[in-house]
Amino acid sequence: MLNYGLKVIYYCNNNYVCNMEESQRQKKIASVLQRDLVDILQGAATQGGMRGIIISVSKVRVTADLTDAKVYLSIFPNDKAKELLEGIRANKPMIRHELAQRTKNQLRRMPVLEFYVDDSLEHIDKIEKSLKGDENPIQNPDLLDKRSKG
Repeated sequence: MLNYGLKVIYYCNNNYVCNMEESQRQKKIASVLQRDLVDILQGAATQGGMRGIIISVSKVRVTADLTDAKVYLSIFPNDKAKELLEGIRANKPMIRHELAQRTKNQLRRMPVLEFYVDDSLEHIDKIEKSLKGDENPIQNPDLLDKRSKG
């Protein structure tokens, strides 16, 4: 972190300079992408004959230059999450094209999409189960798996 007058610059892990808070434009683009991605993914799941599977877009983060977007998905049931994520990543060009068609009046360029599984609900569930059980993760933090931030 460097402090030049009033502006504070933070260095990210990938050596890019980034602001800690998203701009209004980033938030607006993220919400547009999130809304349309839910329709695309849920529609593809039902057309593909996958009944009983819920795909939820929990968060979309757009970079400051609006070229990349990280999409965090919650997939239920959890046991099929890895398999579905691989399928979604394999169909990324088609998803991006469909998304570009839906947002062509709102965006000039479509960000490159990267998909990740949002395991925050599963992590919270593990913590609650551990707190109710005999093994308390507060007293022994080694009981819970370490989570990586994407």
